[in-house]
Amino acid sequence: MRERPAGTEETARPDQAADPEGAAGPERPVDREATADPEDAPDHDRTADSEDAADSDPAPEGTPEPARSTDSEETSPAPESPSEPGRKPRTEPAAPDAGTTPDVPTTPKSTEAPTTPNAGEGSAGQATGGAATGPDAGSKAARTAAAAADPDAGPKAGPGAAPKTGPRGGSPVPASASASAPVRVPSWARENAHDAERTSEFVALKALEAPTSTPTPARAPVPARTPMAPARTAPAPAAFVPERTREVPQPPQPPLDLLAELTNTPPPTETTRRTALRRVKVWTPIVLVLAGCFTGAQLMRPLPEPKLVAADSVHTVDGQLTLPWPTEGQGAIRVPGSGDIAVFGEQRPVPTASVAKVMTAYVILKDHPLAKPTDKGPDITVDAAAVADGTSEDESRIEGLKAGATYSQQDMLKMLMIPSGNNVARLLARWDSGTDSQDAFVAKMNAAAAELGMKDTVYTDPSGLDKATVSTAVDQLRLAEAVMKNDAFRAIVKLPNATIPGLPKPIYNNNDSLLTAADLSVKGIKTGSSTAAGGTLLWASFKSVGEETPLILGTMMDQHADGPDLNGGDSLKLVKENSRKVIEAVRKALASTPVIHKGQVVGHVDDGLGGRTPLVATKDLNAIGVPGQQLRLTLGGGAAALPHTAKAGAEVGVLTVGDGAGAKTVPVAVGVDLAEPSFVNRLTRLG
Repeated sequence: MRERPAGTEETARPDQAADPEGAAGPERPVDREATADPEDAPDHDRTADSEDAADSDPAPEGTPEPARSTDSEETSPAPESPSEPGRKPRTEPAAPDAGTTPDVPTTPKSTEAPTTPNAGEGSAGQATGGAATGPDAGSKAARTAAAAADPDAGPKAGPGAAPKTGPRGGSPVPASASASAPVRVPSWARENAHDAERTSEFVALKALEAPTSTPTPARAPVPARTPMAPARTAPAPAAFVPERTREVPQPPQPPLDLLAELTNTPPPTETTRRTALRRVKVWTPIVLVLAGCFTGAQLMRPLPEPKLVAADSVHTVDGQLTLPWPTEGQGAIRVPGSGDIAVFGEQRPVPTASVAKVMTAYVILKDHPLAKPTDKGPDITVDAAAVADGTSEDESRIEGLKAGATYSQQDMLKMLMIPSGNNVARLLARWDSGTDSQDAFVAKMNAAAAELGMKDTVYTDPSGLDKATVSTAVDQLRLAEAVMKNDAFRAIVKLPNATIPGLPKPIYNNNDSLLTAADLSVKGIKTGSSTAAGGTLLWASFKSVGEETPLILGTMMDQHADGPDLNGGDSLKLVKENSRKVIEAVRKALASTPVIHKGQVVGHVDDGLGGRTPLVATKDLNAIGVPGQQLRLTLGGGAAALPHTAKAGAEVGVLTVGDGAGAKTVPVAVGVDLAEPSFVNRLTRLG
């Protein structure tokens, strides 16, 4: 090991020998709690001594030994300029003698008791790091005594301490010099000390690099450092602790984290409940606004029109009626106003024979109506074709007609319906259409059938002689109900015979046997017979029931007698006999039956939004029918429009029993007060 000559001792500042803070630069305020701990300093000193003893090779000349730090998070301080304010100039050591190698100063040891020197290195009282000369206060014994005498001063020596100049292993420092060294007073306790810039340590509210949920541990106190011998060419580096606030700025943080940073409140942990509450807070105002708009729109919509709804669509008369229908053919019975009584057989289109003349009369009276039964109507001239057709022996006809002769419309209708003249039917068709063809008139017949709902009926000629003219019993009842409303027609078809001026003899009705029967009260309508059609009959009868005399309509078709039957003469007798039995049974069973009672609930008022107000009948109602008959029930409005509000008992409609002309009706009233739809119903309406 190289030794430094005795005359080359380095002179150091008094405060540098004992205060590493003073050697590095301006003095900093001392943490009294950190320096006052007697247990930290000895450990640090022992560590420094052991490190110096282990380092046998001196450091290169001019290279300062870096300051050691107990804080692993702090970096080594950079050396400070010697010209910093408040720093005293360093006394340069004397040049070494020739032939000697200067020793590199080492870090002074802490205030431990002196150790036994190595062989050849001096007496036991000399410090390991070199001896101090003159009034040097760097003796370990003196520093230990000063630290014990003044705990506040710590390991620092007084301002009058001499710098260390002895080489490593030189003569030991005299005990008198250590004892006479003054005790160093801390800079903050000296009255005339330079007022150096005081700095405060920034303590963050939460660790900058630690998670927000982990509290930042308290910063451990830094033990006092022993001063290091100054380098020959450069001052010792100053201890520098970087401030946390001067580190690299963190990237932008989310709003909640930034708020927590400012308020020192960690952001709340995201949970399902907190997420649900946040969504409720966001969506509740939106939902309320939409609900308000929806409510206003619903309440401003116009109310739907109320409707009357019947409780039942039909009423079945008590009992059961069995009619004597034939085994073949088809038939139907109906009471206008009450409805259908019975239907018999398969309703398929079959030839109508002369029953087709009922449609011919209906079209003529429709195009040329007679206001009263006594009206004669316009005159019609007989043409040559009508005279020629009157000579045919294979069909019913009016004989004795002369070309150019004129007859009234009423007389022509009598010749058409009573004896069933085919030649008169063709004459009326030509007269109505104004042409020599009957095709235009046939088209009118089919059009009228369509208007009446006779969907299974087809007319090909005005007389019915053509077997292509077909219909059903139900369709013919529709026609009979319509044509029997005409007074002129009823007056003609009820006649068993008639005398026509200009004809050589009276004309007789083919239905005279039924028309003259006193117990049947038959008043028409038309018979028909042919080889293809057999016997057909469309009849009308009346019966007095109480103060009423309802009309009974019936038809029977496709009745064929056994054996050969030219032109259907025998079949005509058969159909009339079968019809008599049915007419007798119906007239016997027809009666008045109670259908509705006063106060009976017959339906309700539907306000269109789910509200219902009951309807009750205002009086009793009886209808004409037979046992087992199904009477149709129809609920309709009165003369005025159905109101949205009404008092209990106010008549708001009419209940009709049956269908067609002559149907019975009874007024109906609301059973309770009729009110507008409720707020909830108006709000929840969808349609």
